[in-house]
Amino acid sequence: MKRDSHIFDPVILREYDIRGIFEENLTTHDAYITGRAFGSIVSRAGGKTASVGYDGRISSVDLESSLVEGLKDCGLKVYRVGLGPTPMLYFSVHHLKTDCGIMVSGSHNPPNYNGFKLMRGTQPFFGKDIVDLGKVAAKGGFVSGKGSEKKVSLLDDYVEGLVSGYRGGKELKVAWDTGNGSAGDAVRNLVNGLPGEHVLLFDEIDGTFPNHHPDPTVEKNLSDLVSTVKEQKCDLGFAFDGDGDRIGVIDKHGQILWGDQILAILAKEVLEQNPGATVIADVKASEVLFDEVKKLGGKLKMVRTGHSIIKQEMVNTKAMLAGEMSGHIFFADKYFGFDDALYAAVRLLGIVSRSGEPLSHFTSHFAEMHNTPELRFQCAEEKKFSVVDEIKSRLTKQGISFVDIDGVRVTNEDGWWLLRASNTQDVLVARCEAKTPEGLEATKKFLTSELNKSGITIPEELT
Repeated sequence: MKRDSHIFDPVILREYDIRGIFEENLTTHDAYITGRAFGSIVSRAGGKTASVGYDGRISSVDLESSLVEGLKDCGLKVYRVGLGPTPMLYFSVHHLKTDCGIMVSGSHNPPNYNGFKLMRGTQPFFGKDIVDLGKVAAKGGFVSGKGSEKKVSLLDDYVEGLVSGYRGGKELKVAWDTGNGSAGDAVRNLVNGLPGEHVLLFDEIDGTFPNHHPDPTVEKNLSDLVSTVKEQKCDLGFAFDGDGDRIGVIDKHGQILWGDQILAILAKEVLEQNPGATVIADVKASEVLFDEVKKLGGKLKMVRTGHSIIKQEMVNTKAMLAGEMSGHIFFADKYFGFDDALYAAVRLLGIVSRSGEPLSHFTSHFAEMHNTPELRFQCAEEKKFSVVDEIKSRLTKQGISFVDIDGVRVTNEDGWWLLRASNTQDVLVARCEAKTPEGLEATKKFLTSELNKSGITIPEELT
């Protein structure tokens, strides 16, 4: 078990975190070595303590146990904060002032996936850091010591912080769908501390996700929430992914608000209180968001997709707010700067409650755009990045300009389209937007033509 070096399957060393399929390319030994390698990095930098949490997946208990052993064998004191959403683990690092944090989580991926999200101090650990962790593991020679562990229950403290951040007015009826993910207990406690009437769906934590897959960016996963909101005449509804760091939002009419729309609503409040502040969005965001932030006097910065990347950009730019189409929302305004879907729900709920207006009121003035949601379609792990590179090369030869900070985003008179390779799954991600239906069709046709040239099966949503 405790060999002095280890070669990870390179597929699991991702841009934002470590993630793979349990017992296929991610094992309990990988977890132990992750603890040894990461613990060595932290220890050599003078760190002495670590926070560890885990989500509700079946494999998470065993992975967490092995990870903790690895950290202890580096001499670290490990605070085991237990089962809960990823934001609770992030909170623990701030609250306990530990030198690092690791969350065992497969996030929004299928049940057989799992992995590790890492923090060094309060900063994200990603990109080159993860590459370096792999090198440390391969080299061996880990720091050795006799560490300790302590179980710490932080659920009440975490939820108390969420409740204390709520500023409301009119009482509302709200539906909450945790999708059997690890946010279930936290949401149950949260609504007990909030005014109004609350309807909970699938709040029992079950790592097999028996009701629907917990990914609120996929429309079909929101059908139960939509039905509940309409049938029970709720004012709005919230959905969360498997580890509680992605949010989905439904208005009382059952309309879905995507990540950029949520961000635009939240930006108004933040920019009123922080004039001229920077707001960060990923490359999939609508032009509507750019226009809204500019109208509100803020500065919008477009960055690469990825929760770790965005957290680092927030530090670099001192941004007050950030978000992704995937539903990650990050607050530095009155909060810690990490992505927390429960806190985002509390902030949005407060805005609607104080206004006395329905949620749809806040989107009614947005410029009418015709767009696709975020589209994800299968593409082999070893092929997905090369497809994007092929398309870039062809566009360059044709003299067509594009933004390439993350994949390829092409804008012309009809609208814009984006294609990028996911860093967490074997999929390509696409989105199209235009001001007219005709423009949208032309934009989709442009993208499908490029996909065809690269031999990619066209997803149904683009045909």
